[in-house]
Amino acid sequence: MNQLARLTIIFALLIANTGILAQEPDPELETKNIEENFDKNLSEVLHNWYLKSMIKDTTLTATQDTTIPIFPDSVYLKRIQNIPSAIELNYNNIVRNFIHVYSKKRRERVEIILGLSNYYFPIFERIFDQHELPHELKYLAIIESALNPRAVSRAGATGIWQFMYGTGRIYGLTINSFVDERRDPIKSTQAAAEYLSDLYNIFGEWDLAIAAYNCGPRNVSKAIYRAGGKKNFWDIYYYLPRETRGYFPAFIAATYIMNYHELHNIHPRPIDLPMVTDTIQINKKLHLNQVAQVLGIPQEQLEDLNPQYRKNIIPAVNTTFSLKIPLEKTKQFISMEDSIYNYKKEHFFEDKIIKNPRSTRYVHQAPRGKAKLYYRVKPGDNLGYIAEWYDVRASQLRYWNNIRGNLIRTNQKLVVYVPKNKVNYYKPVNSLSFEKKQKRIGQPVEKKNTAIKKSKPNDNYIYYKVKNGDTLWDIAKKYPGVSQTDLIKLNDLNNARNLKVGQYLKIKKKT
Repeated sequence: MNQLARLTIIFALLIANTGILAQEPDPELETKNIEENFDKNLSEVLHNWYLKSMIKDTTLTATQDTTIPIFPDSVYLKRIQNIPSAIELNYNNIVRNFIHVYSKKRRERVEIILGLSNYYFPIFERIFDQHELPHELKYLAIIESALNPRAVSRAGATGIWQFMYGTGRIYGLTINSFVDERRDPIKSTQAAAEYLSDLYNIFGEWDLAIAAYNCGPRNVSKAIYRAGGKKNFWDIYYYLPRETRGYFPAFIAATYIMNYHELHNIHPRPIDLPMVTDTIQINKKLHLNQVAQVLGIPQEQLEDLNPQYRKNIIPAVNTTFSLKIPLEKTKQFISMEDSIYNYKKEHFFEDKIIKNPRSTRYVHQAPRGKAKLYYRVKPGDNLGYIAEWYDVRASQLRYWNNIRGNLIRTNQKLVVYVPKNKVNYYKPVNSLSFEKKQKRIGQPVEKKNTAIKKSKPNDNYIYYKVKNGDTLWDIAKKYPGVSQTDLIKLNDLNNARNLKVGQYLKIKKKT
C-alpha cells in the first residue's frame, strides 16, 4: 500500500455517510469571510514596528499613477492563462469578484502585502523548492494571514500559515508558554510544506489539497462523496463548507494580482525590515531586550524578526533555539556574547518573570523486561500494520511515541518494545518488504514451537498441537493440574486469544 492509499484510507474512515443537500451559491457572501479575515490580519500587522513609519508616509505613491483601470473578462482570462503554474488556475465570476477585492476595494492593503512579500516570499520559495512543491503555493499565506506572523483566527489558528494547535504539534512545531513556532516564519513554512505534501498525496490534485488546507481533508472527502466521487474543486464546489468555496478562487485571484499588480497601478510599499539577516543558535536563557540593549537594535524590530517568542524570552534550557538578527550585527553578537547573556540577568530572569522551564520533550515510561527497537515508517504503513508486525497493541505504539490519533508520516522513527528473548526475531522487521512483514503476522510463537517439536524431546514436557476452536481454557482442562497461566508463562504467549491452528504448546508433565 503506497502513501496515497494509506492517507486516503485514514481520512476516508472519518467520513460520515450522510447526505447533505448542496446550498445555493451566494458569491458575495462567500467572499465576505475571506475579505474580513484579510482586513483583520492586515490591520493587526500594521501595528508592527517596521510598518508604522511607512504607513504615515503619504508621499510614497504621490508620483505614481493611482487611477483604477478596468479590464474585461477576456483580459483577466488571458493573463491567468499566461501565468506559469503547476496548479490549474481557472477563471470565472467568483475569481473575478476576488480580483476586484484586491485591485479595487483593498488596493492600499495589497501595496503593503507586496512590500511584506519582498521579505517573506524568498523564505517560502526556498522551503517549497526543497520539498519540490509549486512555488505559487506561497500565495496561500496571503489568504491565510495577510503575511501576519501573529495572526490568530477565531478558532485559534495561529501564524502566517494558520496552524491549529493539534496540527502544529503533529508537524513538529514547539508550542508552550514561551514559544509558539506556528509564528516562526521558517519553521511554520516547513510544517506547511509537509502538510501540503500530505494533502496532495491524499487527493492527487492541487485544487483539492488547497481546499483541504482550509477546511480539513475530512470535509473535502465528504464533498467528493456527496458529489458522486468527482475530484475537481468546481465539481464539488456546492458541497464544501461555505467559507471554503471562496478559498481556492481567492488563491487564484491572489496569484493573479501578485503577478499583474503593476498593470492595476498597485506598487509595493517599502518596509523597514532587514532583508538580510543571520540566525544565531542560543543555548542559554536569553531575553530579547538583553540583545536589543547591548547591540543597539530597536526592541520592536527584534520582536518582529522573532515573533515566535511569546514573552520575548528564549527559554534555551537543556535545548537550543534560534535568534534572528540583522546580518550587520552578527560579528558584534559573537564578540559580546557573554556580555549579552549577563546583561541585567537578575532583572530579566527574576522568579516572577520566568522559572527554569523543563524540557518539553515527551518521555514515556519504558516497560520492564522489554528491549527497545526502532522502526522507520515506510510509504503505505499504518499503526495497525506496525502493531501486528511487532505483536503489540496500536495503543501501546501511540503511548510510546506520543501519537494522537492514527496519523504517522513517512520516515518517522517509532519506538517499539519487544520481549528481550525475541529481539533477534523482531529486529529485521524494519528492513523487510511489506509482503514479507505481512507473512510474519502471528508467526513468532508458531515457529518457535515448531522448532521445539523438531528438537530433541525433553522427557519433562509434552507437546500439544492446537486444533481449530481450541482455547487455552480447553487445553488446560485436558491436563490435570495445569492452568491457563501455566500455559501462558511456559510458552511466552503475548495474547491468550491469538492461538494459531497447528501451533505447538509445551506442557510440563506432572509428577
